[in-house]
Amino acid sequence: MDTPVILSTKGLTRKFGDLTAVSDVSLEVREGEIFGIAGPNGAGKSTLFNLISGVLAPSSGEINFMGHCIGSLKPHQICRLGLARTFQIPSTFETMTVAGNIRIGAMFGNPKDDRRDWENRTAELIDLLELSDIRDSSAYNLDLYANKLVMFGAALATDCKLLLLDEPMAGLSMNEVGHFTKLLRKINGKKSITVMIIEHLIDTLVGISDRIMVLHLGTMIYLGAAEEMTKDQKVIEVYLGEKED
Repeated sequence: MDTPVILSTKGLTRKFGDLTAVSDVSLEVREGEIFGIAGPNGAGKSTLFNLISGVLAPSSGEINFMGHCIGSLKPHQICRLGLARTFQIPSTFETMTVAGNIRIGAMFGNPKDDRRDWENRTAELIDLLELSDIRDSSAYNLDLYANKLVMFGAALATDCKLLLLDEPMAGLSMNEVGHFTKLLRKINGKKSITVMIIEHLIDTLVGISDRIMVLHLGTMIYLGAAEEMTKDQKVIEVYLGEKED
């Protein structure tokens, strides 16, 4: 039996005046997979995430998430359906604690006045993300990686089914990258959360992804198995920077 599709786009396009940032992108993301997205700077990767998450409206095309057409919905409406995202630059409430930031996500994910659920979900994620030692620290005092984990935890706390990660490993040390990939596999497996991830660390992206899509100038030039991506001639020419004989 085929794995159900959780997200699909058809002919998705976004124009800014004469510039086409995303051009006719059609894809399907299956439940439970880690779906990687790669491409040069300016390829349209973050614009694609902005379209899927409701930050931008499509110029044309369709976006379907769990049976809902979401192309005209606002970000908070899409998030309530079960789709959350993180950003390249960590976005946290700096004056709040680690636990407070994650609790905000839990409160948004369950708007009913269910304090026990909020606290239980917050505690579970603090434990899962190994943040117990800094749970009462202000986000303002955290380093880059800790802030990224807090943003990650707040997104997960919304009880999302699909999580969009925009370059989560940018600026991290290799030890931090290794730690994050272990956490990501744990989240994907233990909580059955589908992941779409933009990343420039190609070896890492290939290692964690089931499938990868490569964008170039807003157009999809590759969609397939992660391990085959680095062998694709078009990808080599426009992204990996070398040509095969």
